[in-house]
Amino acid sequence: MKIVGLTGGIGSGKSTVAKMFRELGVPVYDSDSEAKQLMTSSSKVRNAIINLLGEAAYQKKELNRPFVAEKVFKDPRLLQKLNAIVHPAVREHFKEWAKDQNAPYVVQETALIFENGAQDHYDCIILVTAPLDVRLKRVMERDGVGPKTVLERMKNQMDDGDKVDLAHFCIENMDLEATRKRVEELHTKLMALAT
Repeated sequence: MKIVGLTGGIGSGKSTVAKMFRELGVPVYDSDSEAKQLMTSSSKVRNAIINLLGEAAYQKKELNRPFVAEKVFKDPRLLQKLNAIVHPAVREHFKEWAKDQNAPYVVQETALIFENGAQDHYDCIILVTAPLDVRLKRVMERDGVGPKTVLERMKNQMDDGDKVDLAHFCIENMDLEATRKRVEELHTKLMALAT
């Protein structure tokens, strides 16, 4: 079974592309939602986060997302330390999940493949891109935040131009029909690679 990484900057439309792969019957692992789950359900992860950020990181046994975001997106060192707790836990969880899938290939949707130097974990990587102004608008609408907040988050991600050379395939996600067509093309290629 082939392991495909699906990545892209915030607001590029990774989740939209992931949904299209799911509709084609491909098992897709959503690292972001699984990470959120593990931050609450895994006592090991939870205790490490409390040690890093303090008791206020959790409220009523749930992750205090606004508090955590406020802390880490302003301090790259803290963000790095948080990622060093969460990413290995997600990696292990993904490997267990992948073992249970019965498909020629699976997709792991994850934002920071290149930033974490994790490209060697994948047989191939698909990069989703969109122009900066489009990404900014999407995230502001989705999260109800201002441009300053979005740009602060974007600073923690590599520039798309640097990622294009590292990815095996690219999808420019501007027009849904064109994106769907590209996903179908890649699905055909990946099925051929996996057999």
